[in-house]
Parts: sequence; structure tokens; C-alpha cells
Amino acid sequence: MFTGIVEELGEVTAVEQLSEASRFRLRGPVVTDGAKHGDSIAVNGVCLTVVETADGEFTADVMQETLTRSSLGALHAGSRVNLERPMALGGRLGGHLVQGHVDGTGEILSRTPSEHWEIVKVALPEHLSRYVVEKGSITVDGVSLTVVEAAADYFTISLIPTTLALTTLGIKQPGDPVNLEVDVLAKYVERLLAAGVNPLTATSDDGKGTDR
Repeated sequence: MFTGIVEELGEVTAVEQLSEASRFRLRGPVVTDGAKHGDSIAVNGVCLTVVETADGEFTADVMQETLTRSSLGALHAGSRVNLERPMALGGRLGGHLVQGHVDGTGEILSRTPSEHWEIVKVALPEHLSRYVVEKGSITVDGVSLTVVEAAADYFTISLIPTTLALTTLGIKQPGDPVNLEVDVLAKYVERLLAAGVNPLTATSDDGKGTDR
């Protein structure tokens, strides 16, 4: 589980094409500090498993399913990426609950700079539109952000100077793809309501109601 608060702006140092997969090598001295085989690191919002680490770099194998559903397939040596380690239990939740499971990809449509922030408009896939609401949370390339405007086929976000300087959202241009992860709580509620379950009065296996 992640929070969408990017820890480090890393870089892809190598991409090896495998059979129906790719092996990425990425530089990230902060996120690799103490990391070991089997640990998780989010790369542009995609949860990847560390294969090995050395000298501030780590490798991760990316299956075809992930390459198809995310924008990681467009990465190459020299690409900048957002990196985040999983949240520690008992720590502060700075953003919102992020799984690192990409729901789809969007596209930067426009950027409108102002004196102290920048408004970015992002195309929204139809199947994700119902989960995005004004003032709600969304993860864009692994960055936890608040939705400013939510339309049927796009949404806007307001980026402060810190986000522009410390994440890839500062260098993304119109036409560039981005990974999107919507709020998982909205998906759970939708599933319960579709099954005719009221989340506020649902009962557990022992028959005791949860509405205390």
C-alpha cells in the first residue's frame, strides 16, 4: 500500500526486452536504501517487485499484462520516473490509500500555467469516469492529487511548485500518457451497492451488525 507522495524522481537506466515481459533497471538511491529482493516499489504509480539492488539501482521484471495496462511500456533508458516505497504501518498517511494497481491510462490534454501553480487537464477513460469526483482523490503517475474539475471525459488537477519540481508531472507535455488509479474505496462501495448490500448496515458472518 502506498500514499501517492512521491519520494524521489528516479531514472530508467536500462530496459531489457524479454519474452512477453521487460526487465527494467532504475536508479533511485533513496528508495533503494535498505531495499531487498521481494520488496515493492511504485514506479509511476505501478507497484513493482524488486529483483535485485546494487549501487543505488534496482531491477524489476514487468509482465506483459502490466505493460499493456499502464504506460510503462513507453519507458526507455533516460526516462524520468516517480518512485515511492510502501507506507509503513503506524506512519502518517500524507496522500490517500494507493494500491499501485493501475486502472487505466490517460493523456495530458493541456497545461495552463499561473503565477503560483499550474492547471493540467487530463483525458479520462470512459470506464473510470464514474469514480472521479470534484475534490476527490486520484493518482496520476503515482502522485496523489485532488481533482479540481471532473467532467465525463476529462479532469483537471492543480499542481503546486513542489509537485512540478519533484515529480515527472513537471515535464509531461500534451500528448504524453499517464497512469491513473482511482480511489479503491469508491470501487468497493459500487460493488456492494450493485449486490444490494448497504455498506452502513451490512452484517458480518456472526450476524452482528456493523452499524455501531
